[in-house]
Amino acid sequence: MRLTMKERQSVIAVMQERYRKARKKLKRQILDECCQLTGYNRAYASHLLRHYKPALKRKEKARSPSPSKKTTAPYYDEKVKRELVRIWMIMDCVCGKRLQPILSEIIPRLEKHREIKLSREVREKLLKVSSATIDRLLAEEKKTLSAGSRSHTKPGTLLKSQIPIRTFSEWDDARPGFVEIDLVAHDGGDAQGEYLHTLDVTDVCTAWTETMGVRNKSQVAVFEALIEIREQLPFDLLGIDSDNGGEFINNHLLRYCLKEQITFTRARDYRKNDNCFVEQKNYSVVRRNVGYLRHETQQELELLNELYRNLRLYTNFFQPVMKLRSKERDGARVRKKYDLAQTPYRRALASTRIDKRKKERLKGVYENLNPAHLKREITRLQDQLLDLATKRNAPRQELTSIPGKEAPSRGSRRKAPAANHPWRRSASSNK
Repeated sequence: MRLTMKERQSVIAVMQERYRKARKKLKRQILDECCQLTGYNRAYASHLLRHYKPALKRKEKARSPSPSKKTTAPYYDEKVKRELVRIWMIMDCVCGKRLQPILSEIIPRLEKHREIKLSREVREKLLKVSSATIDRLLAEEKKTLSAGSRSHTKPGTLLKSQIPIRTFSEWDDARPGFVEIDLVAHDGGDAQGEYLHTLDVTDVCTAWTETMGVRNKSQVAVFEALIEIREQLPFDLLGIDSDNGGEFINNHLLRYCLKEQITFTRARDYRKNDNCFVEQKNYSVVRRNVGYLRHETQQELELLNELYRNLRLYTNFFQPVMKLRSKERDGARVRKKYDLAQTPYRRALASTRIDKRKKERLKGVYENLNPAHLKREITRLQDQLLDLATKRNAPRQELTSIPGKEAPSRGSRRKAPAANHPWRRSASSNK
């Protein structure tokens, strides 16, 4: 009959003192006796007899406090973290890899407009902080912020055979002017009736993004907005790529592109990755700043376009983006390599395909811009737009709270964002 674990531990505890003090010949006898009682092999039994410590002592050792470590003040202290959070909020809470490359540009500009006041020590630390350290310092702040998508694309089959298909990999991303376009619906979860849309236009090469609110998704409204956006672009419009919605696939836009010698292509059905450049901006520019509520009135349309006039300057001049340079697959692992984060404005200046006069106009606009002021204006307009939407929906929400009564169906509306959401947190509150 074999001994239990507790009994074997007791045998080892009794023998280990004799074993340590015994000479070599006696150790052999003790070891033989131990192996016979416990069933251990000689190597393991010898190890236990040499190194065994009672369970009580092991527990006491575990409970004993570890020797005090020498504490040093963190290099990036609270002063650095406080100023970093302020800059991060002004820059719309971008990630460390996008924020770090632009710090050397944005800090002098904010100091010029007296938005921040840094000591020499804090300034030096912010200029050499790494992207990983930025994410680590902002980790707690990010936890306090949290921000779904719906598609209403109805294919226009009439002209699809005349408009060639082009995927995202076939675009000439080295030349500004080839853009992807898409519509974002502001229906609040209910596709019935008429509601506002946002026309989103994104350049493939520079990531320059223009947005404009439209009354509905009719061909006329979308076409007029596209013509107005074309006038705002800092480069010539060379190509348009759209999804298969009827607001884009129509004779009106096709004739215009043929007349103006603009390449007009479309994506494959149900392949959103073909429009990946504009699909990214649908969230990062439109949804992050406008949200998912329903907007349908003329007042909301005017306010939405006023918001976009400020947002185009803030996004294109002060929001750095990273572009995918290569992607390699090794079994189940995909390795992606990105270039250094740059703003669309800097990418446009670096392009040799844009006229020098247009670059000079861009520089003139940039010199007069204050990113913190733009952020405050955007936040103010967001609050106004949110208030209009919630007040308009208030009577309907009151009906839903009356027992026994059902409100007219509006689908699954999303709640208004919390007060600490990026939409509502003003840069001025951090001053």
